[in-house]
Amino acid sequence: MSMFAGVEVGPPVEVFALNQACLKDPNPNKVNLGVGAYRTNEGKPWILPVVKKAEAAIVADGSLNHEYLPVLGMDSVTNAATTLLLGDESEAIKSKRAFGVQCLSGTGALRVGAEFLCRILKRTTFYYSSPTWENHHKVFVYAGFAEPRTYRYWHQDRRGIDFEGMIEDLKAAPEGAVIILHACAHNPTGVDPTQDQWKQIADVCEEKKLFPFFDSAYQGFASGDPNKDAFAVRYFVERGFELFCAQSFAKNFGLYNERIGNLTVVQKNESTKAAVASQITLLIRGMYSNPPAFGSRIVNLVLNDATLRAEWMECIKTMSSRIIAMRKALYDELVALKTPGTWEHITQQIGMFSYTGLNEKQVEILIKEFSIYLLKTGRISMCGLNENNVKYVAKAIHEAVTRASSKI
Repeated sequence: MSMFAGVEVGPPVEVFALNQACLKDPNPNKVNLGVGAYRTNEGKPWILPVVKKAEAAIVADGSLNHEYLPVLGMDSVTNAATTLLLGDESEAIKSKRAFGVQCLSGTGALRVGAEFLCRILKRTTFYYSSPTWENHHKVFVYAGFAEPRTYRYWHQDRRGIDFEGMIEDLKAAPEGAVIILHACAHNPTGVDPTQDQWKQIADVCEEKKLFPFFDSAYQGFASGDPNKDAFAVRYFVERGFELFCAQSFAKNFGLYNERIGNLTVVQKNESTKAAVASQITLLIRGMYSNPPAFGSRIVNLVLNDATLRAEWMECIKTMSSRIIAMRKALYDELVALKTPGTWEHITQQIGMFSYTGLNEKQVEILIKEFSIYLLKTGRISMCGLNENNVKYVAKAIHEAVTRASSKI
């Protein structure tokens, strides 16, 4: 008998299963609102023009080769990524107590950080928001964390953040617990704390001696302004926190399959940098040895060239503006149809996703009867909407909400 005979088939990843079902659906009106990737108004993937320029320059550069990068990545890109996150005038960078580690996109940065916290610092407890990106739990548990816990975040009746519940849960966390915080454009709700609320969260983390681990997957992509989207992380750093932040360049550069990310490490002072970097080096060496080069070369060239960086800023404004416009379009259509319930939350949320408040029965109607694919939680990717399908989606939502016994 095969040694693999007892292996059970694992559960499908919902978003991937949805994408496959949508691809196979013959309905010409089908809409994919599950995919977490930017789409144009024509429903197509978009290669940023500035990325095309950078690619062409890289290919034309005869001096480049395919030698290994250093284990911690290319210094010029990790420095640029860390500066993008913390700001050009960051004291933490100037005093050399902050540094970056090139990782396999945001997921890889989370995993490297989690491995360090568990294996080296012996942390066992981590908290993530309820709800959160489903991979947070897997990444930290697979890294060795034994005590996964949640803090309240979404308030279904208010269609917004349950801030009181969040603070109460954080205050109950044990000293030293790792707290995963979404830097901006919370996935899946699209609801972020206000600046004043971030300050109160920092107060609790300081009082309880909690370790903040930010996940920054949408800097610049959320609002169109990378500085605005970095407020929370920069505020915590200015307060003197030691922290990690996982950065991804999948969304804001459109480099989904290049797996380019950065783990920003912020310490109290420079004296611990060599030890921390050496331990992270050993962890990466034992996982994937060193990072890929092509995506990092693109990000490096764009962020370190003033002209290309300015073009990139226009690209992220284009993406964020289209998403904001689609939020308003969907809201306007639902209001015009007099769809039961309140829908202001759609325009109040930010970033790629919207937590619509649709329940599982209503989602089932949308998928089975209208070929509109979305997660069972009611989360939709705003990128899947465009001028050609927003009316169809709004009418389908109206029908599902009106017919389902459980009103929104």
